[in-house]
Amino acid sequence: MTPGGAPGATRPVVTFARPEGYTPRISGLRAPGLRLLGRRGRTAAAAACVVLGLGLIGGAATGSWLVGGSGENTESSAYTAAGGLWHNVPVDQLFPPTVDGQGAGPGGADRTWTRIAVAPDSGCARAFDPLLLKVLAPVGCQRLLRATYTDATQSYVTTVGLLFTTADAAAMRALDARFAKEGLAQRADLMPRPYAAKGTAAAGFGDRQRASWTVSVLTDAPVVVYAVSGWADGRTVDTPQPAPRATATGATTAPAQAGLGNEAQGLADRVERGLRKTAATPSEQPS
Repeated sequence: MTPGGAPGATRPVVTFARPEGYTPRISGLRAPGLRLLGRRGRTAAAAACVVLGLGLIGGAATGSWLVGGSGENTESSAYTAAGGLWHNVPVDQLFPPTVDGQGAGPGGADRTWTRIAVAPDSGCARAFDPLLLKVLAPVGCQRLLRATYTDATQSYVTTVGLLFTTADAAAMRALDARFAKEGLAQRADLMPRPYAAKGTAAAGFGDRQRASWTVSVLTDAPVVVYAVSGWADGRTVDTPQPAPRATATGATTAPAQAGLGNEAQGLADRVERGLRKTAATPSEQPS
């Protein structure tokens, strides 16, 4: 649940050859059935071409509007469709039971994540720390969907979330620009909260167990995608590290060495890809 728009369609352009100012000849003879045009005749013919040309251009332009050739209309429809996915598609489509992460691990290693818990869809009041909730307030909170996964060895747990906002595209672009300008996705005091489910490997996955995270504000859909990872054994983390830093070459922190930045980034990326694919194929969505 990266994070720009499709270019608008180009209206048809009709061009006309320059009117001939001479009488066609065949083998040096005047073509049969054609008469030389006088000054008045040439003027009338040119005027007729101009009228015909304007008519064709106007008709072509009108036709493009009638068939919805505007890229803005298509982009707006896709944006609206994406905003309704939280109630239009089954949870298994947004959060698959198993997610394949080819090349998502440290050094390009493959990863496989298994879903162990899905949170009831809810609002945002208790799902985010107060400061992050304040930062997200300008785009609103329509619905929050969350699921927690574990890796194949059950050593790590990762919560991935899809925040469906009430904002238009302009507001989402403004929030994305603020995140980029102020480096909000890198701040530990703006980490998303995990979803801990009793009786699962994530039972002890609380706020103090957060090790790495990522937040992505989409601009082509009213959605904020995030993920936060930690160890499955419930150990606390004194210095969490954002995924871009934890996956950087040469990073030596505990989250980096364990690959927890890859866990958060890899799972968030694949859930976001699935969201985009579902939004682009509305015919596959259940009624």
